[in-house]
Amino acid sequence: MIVDTLIHARWIIPIEPANVTYDHHSLVINEGRIIDLLPSPEAKQKYQGISTEYLNQHALLPGFVNCHTHAAMSLMRGIADDLPLMDWLQNHIWPLEQQWMNEEFVKDGTDLAIAEMISSGTTCFNDMYFFPEITAQQAIQIGMRANLGMVVIDFPTVYAQNSEEYITKGLALREQVQDEPLISVAFAPHAPYTVSDAPLQKIKLHADELGLSVNMHVHETLHEVEQAQADTGKRPLQRLQELGLLNAAFVAVHMTQLTDAEIEMMATANAHIVHCPESNLKLASGFCPVARCLQAGINVALGTDGAASNNDLDMLGEMRTAALLAKAVANDARAVPAMTALQMATLNGAKALGLDKDIGSLLIGKAGDVIAIDLDCLSTQPLYDAISQIVYAASRQQVTDVWVNGKRVLKKRQLTTIDVIALKTKVAQWQARMVR
Repeated sequence: MIVDTLIHARWIIPIEPANVTYDHHSLVINEGRIIDLLPSPEAKQKYQGISTEYLNQHALLPGFVNCHTHAAMSLMRGIADDLPLMDWLQNHIWPLEQQWMNEEFVKDGTDLAIAEMISSGTTCFNDMYFFPEITAQQAIQIGMRANLGMVVIDFPTVYAQNSEEYITKGLALREQVQDEPLISVAFAPHAPYTVSDAPLQKIKLHADELGLSVNMHVHETLHEVEQAQADTGKRPLQRLQELGLLNAAFVAVHMTQLTDAEIEMMATANAHIVHCPESNLKLASGFCPVARCLQAGINVALGTDGAASNNDLDMLGEMRTAALLAKAVANDARAVPAMTALQMATLNGAKALGLDKDIGSLLIGKAGDVIAIDLDCLSTQPLYDAISQIVYAASRQQVTDVWVNGKRVLKKRQLTTIDVIALKTKVAQWQARMVR
């Protein structure tokens, strides 16, 4: 049988079932979907690929799902480092956005972010930023899967003047991209301290009617929680619960300040958490109690946050930090083992975005979102356990090939749909402008 893509690999890590590594197996992709996974000798007899790859030193696994980004903010990478969150946000990032943010900024910043993400093995990102229609346009053009947040805040920006206009523009985006196979949307109210009750109630009505998820920064810092208590007498999560937002379609980002009762509240609601360990560490925001959340049955995914606060979009690094930090926070070396960390970076992210029927694992019938990691490097030798080496030792420089929906977007470490030289020129121009 002739198929589009036939990949013979040393190892295949399907994620489902967990803790399984197939030796000397092959993955078969046709018309953008995985149609078979079988031992390589059988694959060579059964299939002929229009494109055939022999990756004899590589592990194949599903592409990483970066569950929280502000892609265009890559143009502000390193511009306001080593500051606490509210100082960083109010005195540096928001003024810069007011001065520079426009469609061109979002286009070029998104291209930079997607180039970095593909090169490090991310095949799907969940974005929260202004001009999401531009982000959609660039993701489609490059061939990247994206779940785009329909941003809502109370105050005006160059993108919209009030919460009603943000919601209207978001709904227009949904209509615009509903037939795009690589693009999905979600409501993305920024945070409890920037969105009042009335727009949140409207968001809930629209989300319920349209079957959309709601992504939101929640309990990111102790200051946020204490300020909410002082202003309203309630912790933010309690307020969101009373507004009816806590359900299986709610995705809470950061969650560094959680009581046992709030963990139980999230678990009962079947809500999701996106853990951003490196951004939280850099901004000294606090520690999400990941082990306790997982033990309670909460689906915990991983995100990098934006490159302005991380300062990279490297899911391999994020995965390692998440696993190590969880052990220290729980005071338990068994907390978040390697396989759990890998699930958080793949299948758990797909579940949080409602995309797990299509991505997050290498199952027959799912989309061909696949990455190859070269494990024949000194830093990953000797190799006793491929899963362990990927989580604890591999670097993003070892990602050699990436397919999204069966289309190869990284080939032998070279981006196939992005002009890197032209992109670097645009980034340099933005740097010169912003420095002035």
